[in-house]
Amino acid sequence: MMRLTPTGLLFHGRRFPVEIGRGGVTSDKREGDGATPAGRLHILRMFYRPDRLSPPQPWAEPIGPRDLWCDAPEHPDYNQRVKMPFAASHEAMRRADPLYDIVLITDWNYPEAIPGKGSAIFLHQRRRAGYPTAGCLAFRRDHLIWIAQRIAPGDALDIPLPLGKNILRGPGGGKPPAFSIRDKA
Repeated sequence: MMRLTPTGLLFHGRRFPVEIGRGGVTSDKREGDGATPAGRLHILRMFYRPDRLSPPQPWAEPIGPRDLWCDAPEHPDYNQRVKMPFAASHEAMRRADPLYDIVLITDWNYPEAIPGKGSAIFLHQRRRAGYPTAGCLAFRRDHLIWIAQRIAPGDALDIPLPLGKNILRGPGGGKPPAFSIRDKA
């Protein structure tokens, strides 16, 4: 099991610095709020870029040049992997940058999506230290690879709400003072 803490993500006895959503942690996740949802999520799938690295696990699925993820709440394929051409709002799974070279898919509003409840919550590579996500959890590349090599489908990810209220949203529940969870020492 993975657990988000004030000092990082705990997994297999190790602690990893992690970037979270720009909106902190919330129990009322909505499409476009930039928040990371509180609760117990589970890892369901793993995607990887076969042109950039070997599969981290036998169950990892390759990301193809036409792979997209639908983030249009009104579309029947909302919060699903789709293929281009695709007219509705989406994000490319095969990116020029390395952010989605490895993507772990959680069960947040997936596979049975409720429109507006927030599209996919991924574990993926970070842009840089301190750069927030749109709600996903983001890691250094070497840390993400280490996690991906050891995770199994169904593994739990606990994101406690008190963490979000007390630490990530700052005093009085305002905007988070920082978007990273890391050791301050």
